Amino acid sequence: MLHKGSRRLCSLWLAATVLLGTIFLAGTAHEWYHLIVHDHLTIQDQPVGTTFYSLVGLHATHVAIGLFMLSLALLFSLRGQLTHEHSEKLKVLSFYWHFVDAVWVIVFLVVYVFGR
Repeated sequence: MLHKGSRRLCSLWLAATVLLGTIFLAGTAHEWYHLIVHDHLTIQDQPVGTTFYSLVGLHATHVAIGLFMLSLALLFSLRGQLTHEHSEKLKVLSFYWHFVDAVWVIVFLVVYVFGR
């Protein structure tokens, strides 16, 4: 949206993405808490614990990195510091975020569908 000159719309979409990503991470944290505290599933529980915590944890780490970068972009956008000259950088960030989305589909299938 930034390339069309609509900073306000860009800020809105960045805010929505940050919000939804934060909700996703909170859900992951809640799931981990339940698995660790109530189900006593640890990373030493071979192969379920190792696979689950490795795949989901690595993905959550990349989501957190993406959220950090998206939050910075949102901050710059809200302050009026995100301009047309930053469009390519924002595009690279969106590619990263969509790659993390695509990886989640694979992680979801491996862990939650086929892993059951």
